[in-house]
Amino acid sequence: MKTFVLMMVSLLFAISSEAQNKSFYDFTVKTIDGKDFPLSSLKGKKVLVVNVASKCGLTPQYAQLEKLYEKYKEKDFVVIGFPANNFMGQEPGSNEEIAKFCSLNYDVTFPMMAKISVKGKDMAPLYQWLTEKKQNGKENAPVQWNFQKFMIDENGHWVGVVSPKESPFSELPHKRFCGQKQALFPGWIQKHNW
Repeated sequence: MKTFVLMMVSLLFAISSEAQNKSFYDFTVKTIDGKDFPLSSLKGKKVLVVNVASKCGLTPQYAQLEKLYEKYKEKDFVVIGFPANNFMGQEPGSNEEIAKFCSLNYDVTFPMMAKISVKGKDMAPLYQWLTEKKQNGKENAPVQWNFQKFMIDENGHWVGVVSPKESPFSELPHKRFCGQKQALFPGWIQKHNW
């Protein structure tokens, strides 16, 4: 019995270590214009990963995300948008149509990636890592709707997830990320106390 318990503990430790050893940098995605984009090119930057949609009540968050990106991009911070059509068909466009929409309506300059699936059987590998504790080593965080935000630290580790409805500039107590109450993402970008 003692041997069985030790084997189980060893197995769980190995699985947990494997998940924690995998990082954001292990993935390569496609840009909205079809080019490979190794996420390892973002080493040393804090990254906000957001699943986006152009026909959603939360679509105006594009403007807030762009403002956040513009304000902090010189401080080793980047927003990455991943269009997804998983919620009530709210991102029906092609990559070309999505890029045009973002540029014309919100002057988006942060990197936009190719349209993917963020849930279900066809979920993109990056989103499997973002949403499954067995892969990210931290927490299960299924995507609930468009504009869910995942925070990745400058070492490629999963830090946390924020509800789709939360604005990038909303006031939240977020001790887990910054240790005080202030605008969530600017505080997370500027401070480093998680």
